[in-house]
Amino acid sequence: MSDQQAQGKGSNQGYTTDQGATFDALVVGAGFAGLYMLHRLRAMGMRVRVYEAGDNVGGTWYWNRYPGARCDAESLAYSYSFSPELEQEWQWSERYASQPEILRYVEHVADRFDLRRDIRFERRVNHAHYDSQNQRWNLSTEQGDTATAPICIMATGCLSVPQLPDIDGLDDFQGARYQASHWPHEGVDFSGLRVGVIGTGSSAIQAIPEIAKQAAQLTVLQRTPNFSVPAQNGPLDPEFAQAFKANYRDHRRYHQRGLSSGFGDLEVVPRERAPMAESALPLSKQEIAEICDTYWNTGGARFMGAIADAFINEEANAKVAAYVHDKIHSIVQDGQTAAALCPTDHPIGTKRICVDTNYYATYNRDNVRLVNLRQTPIEQITATGVQTSQEHIELDALVLATGFDAMTGALLRMDIQGVDGVRLADQWQAGPVSYLGLMVSGFPNLFTVTGPGSPSVLSNMMVSIEQHVDFICDCLEHMRDGQKTTVEPAAAAQAQWVEHVNEVANATLFPKGGSWYLGANVEGKPQVFMPYAAGVGVYREVCEDVVADDYRGFQFG
Repeated sequence: MSDQQAQGKGSNQGYTTDQGATFDALVVGAGFAGLYMLHRLRAMGMRVRVYEAGDNVGGTWYWNRYPGARCDAESLAYSYSFSPELEQEWQWSERYASQPEILRYVEHVADRFDLRRDIRFERRVNHAHYDSQNQRWNLSTEQGDTATAPICIMATGCLSVPQLPDIDGLDDFQGARYQASHWPHEGVDFSGLRVGVIGTGSSAIQAIPEIAKQAAQLTVLQRTPNFSVPAQNGPLDPEFAQAFKANYRDHRRYHQRGLSSGFGDLEVVPRERAPMAESALPLSKQEIAEICDTYWNTGGARFMGAIADAFINEEANAKVAAYVHDKIHSIVQDGQTAAALCPTDHPIGTKRICVDTNYYATYNRDNVRLVNLRQTPIEQITATGVQTSQEHIELDALVLATGFDAMTGALLRMDIQGVDGVRLADQWQAGPVSYLGLMVSGFPNLFTVTGPGSPSVLSNMMVSIEQHVDFICDCLEHMRDGQKTTVEPAAAAQAQWVEHVNEVANATLFPKGGSWYLGANVEGKPQVFMPYAAGVGVYREVCEDVVADDYRGFQFG
């Protein structure tokens, strides 16, 4: 049975298909990046068209509607900073906002700033070709639109192309099949059903506790366990939120410069630095536990900031991992299940740390069972369930939570051609190359928001998105002032940046994670560490230095 497809509400309002339409800029994607890009370009007086595959704004928060879907950055920090009025008027209800609330926020932004009129929904771009003679980008969609503009901006998102598992018989299953990232908009009732979940990444870790509350029997099929820390989520205290908002500008500056990830903090007045241990090496197990307990009990992904050298020293990292293993064993009652849930094949944090609500405790329920695929791998999917090397598991519904073709997937699905018809797919055959994660040599006036080579997925995406959009708009204004028509990176500058990104990554434990950060979850994908691991503050300083040096590394025509 095919996946249950999300059914949208239709938002094109009778707009006709674009035919040879001419604009000042074209934007692909109407998530957080595309909306802010549109807002800024409009303010510059540009005529803009945005093409969006979904039938509404929201990007990842439009598509990912699985049970328990929630942001892992705190809502007060995971929001736009460009409008002080917006940040004061919007009231978040929880510390970590749920998908429906985030989508309502995005819709509010689109309506408040009248952005929908320049967006064409249910339009999937299939090619973007650069016309060197006329210095224009020509775009077309699968729905028949054609448009042209001198500027093209890819705001396609880092986690927007789902990755299906390569399992024999997947299409033979006759029960209901769901994909976490393409969840039915009307929701799913699992009451009384035997449900199987394949995958234990972030989406599954959020969904499993919620599905377990409904299903008669839930079987979790796990190949690789992931580290997860508690969110300690709850309603936002209105008085705290009001006091926090009184210091919003200081918090924004702190998120953008003072933190490596920009994920936020819980203090009314932002601190220069959260309490942490410089190293785990001289500390006893009890001392490490006391430090980590503070972060564990506070909740959130900032747990990885408890020990300063956890990302660069394997011995220190192992001590933090051992702390989490002990926590798992203290929560999960069955020792064999607890052991299977303890990751041992990668340093903690080198795969994106998950943030959960009652994930480990869910395995204490009588209706939940973990199957360790390392011991009994899946042989095939059948019409009625899953056949492992040891048993056949009868299922009424199957949930696929198997991740994404991250960072490059959406770009490479399009036929993007630069100067002389050079394909981006060929340029990136050995792995993505870019300058600052913003542009690719040989592709003039083509910008990528939070592309490979930028902090992107290692950061609070809102912080990185706004910084990228602001950089792009400043660059376009610089071109306008200097009467320049094209910009692209010099090949040498691009090569130096790629080398620097690799050098920074190799100074950490990240490359040992075998994660989607490297593309390791996609068969045949070149394994190159794609994000910039030095952090949003360092990256911002690099970009500002590039601009101050007359846009060093960029070539203007």
